[in-house]
Amino acid sequence: MTDVGMTDAAAVRGIQHCTIRTRVWRNGALEAENFPFEQVSDYLQEPDCLVWADLMYPDHESLLKLAEELSLDPHAIEDAEAAAERPKATRYTTHLFLTAYAVQHDADFAEVRLGRVSAFATERAFVTVRLDDSLDMDAVLRRWDDNADLIKYGPRLLSHGLLDEIVDGYFETVESLDDAVEAIEDILFDENAQAAREVSRRTFQLRRSLVQVRRVVLPMREVVNTLMHRTGADNAVELAPYYEDLYDHVLRAAEWTESLRDMITSIFETNMSLSDTRMNLVMKQLTAWAAIIAVPTAVTGYFGQNVPYPGFGQHWGFWLSVGVVVAIALALYVSFKRRDWL
Repeated sequence: MTDVGMTDAAAVRGIQHCTIRTRVWRNGALEAENFPFEQVSDYLQEPDCLVWADLMYPDHESLLKLAEELSLDPHAIEDAEAAAERPKATRYTTHLFLTAYAVQHDADFAEVRLGRVSAFATERAFVTVRLDDSLDMDAVLRRWDDNADLIKYGPRLLSHGLLDEIVDGYFETVESLDDAVEAIEDILFDENAQAAREVSRRTFQLRRSLVQVRRVVLPMREVVNTLMHRTGADNAVELAPYYEDLYDHVLRAAEWTESLRDMITSIFETNMSLSDTRMNLVMKQLTAWAAIIAVPTAVTGYFGQNVPYPGFGQHWGFWLSVGVVVAIALALYVSFKRRDWL
């Protein structure tokens, strides 16, 4: 969601109740789901268990309880609770904390919706904290299930599945923005003024959306890079190709976003140039007609003097003035037409 949407999310949290989902794997095999959160500490005492918990719309008390259960750093809890936080990955003494944004582009309303998710990774626990329901957690679970043979790597595999789902959402969003850019290009060279105004309006909306997407996509390079180094340090060599592929996807999404930003800038400048060209054309037309109209004004003004002139008081003098007006006006019209001023 937009910056305004982030404020709305904070308001929603005030009326939503905290919901918790849980899972536990034993020796790499799924054992139980949706058990009470109080049992998390019991499973963590067993060395062959890996626990996942998801808190959506958490209140302050729920986060404090989570910190007590997993011995989490209070600074990380504060970051997870904040409504606006930069995507990052931070190592603490007892755990790794990461935060990222899921992105969706609403083409109908021409806006980008952001949904933040934070995660705490300990040796045998992985906890996600969501301030809204923007991220489809069921899709994340399917990714984990598809790589069930790698569950033995614990939170490192769960972190990858979470970020992989988020980054794939970046591609869908950027592709939708790319389609919107192409739609603008289709009407960019229309000659009517209404099309020019529509291009300006859409361009402004897309520039704003791209700024929001860029703010969440570019920092993800640091997030994934930090997790890649941690994976190497933990000797999870088998996960290295997964994180390298994820890092490549983040780079591609970032580059695509930057290219769209350049295209929007080019469209904006082109539209301004076309508007200047249209204005120059109008000014040329007005100038040409003003010159044509000035001829009869000058001639009739001259022959309207109260002094004798050739043909003064004669019928042929009137027709002479009319002939002069028509001849000069036609000559100017033909001249301006040849110069494409009319």
